[in-house]
Amino acid sequence: MSQSGAQAAAFFRDVASHRTVWTVQDESGCPAPMTPSGRRSMPFWSSRSQAEKIIRTAPAYAAMEPREIDVDDWMCEWLPHLKRDGLLVGINWSGARVVGWDFEVDHAISRLEAAQASHAAFPESN
Repeated sequence: MSQSGAQAAAFFRDVASHRTVWTVQDESGCPAPMTPSGRRSMPFWSSRSQAEKIIRTAPAYAAMEPREIDVDDWMCEWLPHLKRDGLLVGINWSGARVVGWDFEVDHAISRLEAAQASHAAFPESN
């Protein structure tokens, strides 16, 4: 599995377990940079430490602050807005270039629902 693939798998597993999602923001809001495919993607992380690491290591994110989002709010409010606006969901981006996998909203929802079902069925293994 690629580094990005491992980060994506960890994202859904961790969010299902901890029930929180993290993004970064400044006074203008949350970033949604253009991807190589020509679409915008809003980044999210499965832990505060990952969001803080991006702030420390990526110059474009240096003035931002981490923001915690309850998973239910993310699924019911954030993701429908991203879908309406045609944005992708960036998952656990990493590195100085802030790269990783981008998912269509519906795919992110289905992956999280599968991770939540797995966590509910086998909570001790997550």
